[in-house]
Parts: sequence; C-alpha cells; structure tokens
Amino acid sequence: MSASETLVDSAAVWPADSMDVDEAVVSNWFVREGGHADAGDTICEIQIEKVSIDVPMPVAGTVTERLVGENDVFARGDPLARIDPD
Repeated sequence: MSASETLVDSAAVWPADSMDVDEAVVSNWFVREGGHADAGDTICEIQIEKVSIDVPMPVAGTVTERLVGENDVFARGDPLARIDPD
C-alpha cells in the first residue's frame, strides 16, 4: 500500500447490534476498479445476516482495487477496497 492510499474498512460500517457476527458478504459493487467516487458515495453493499448496509467512500478518489469480490465472504475488520485519494 502506498503512503497516499486509503483502505475501505469494513469495521467502520459494522452495525453495533451485529458485533456478535464475525462475517458478512459483499452483495453488490457499484464502483468498478479504476472508477471514481466522491466521499460519501455508496461504493458497495454488504449483507450481515439479513441486513443490507451501504458502504460509503471514505474519501473522494479512485477505487484502485476491490479486495473482496461480489458474493465473497469477509471478516469484520477486513479491508474491502484500496482507494487512491484525489
């Protein structure tokens, strides 16, 4: 990871009432690798048990790499994507 790169942290959007759940699934990606998004834009949707959660872009920039694919399981705290900030 370069000094300017930012990670999308799954723990930042994990709901407080789901702290006993350790895994989730990326159900949809809305921004492709190489795509740009503004801070706060929804870049993907995750599902924890039966709850869907929108994951916002932490900063304006380009999604350089999706670290978890659609329909892939990940653990709470795993990074979901790498961002090259503007």
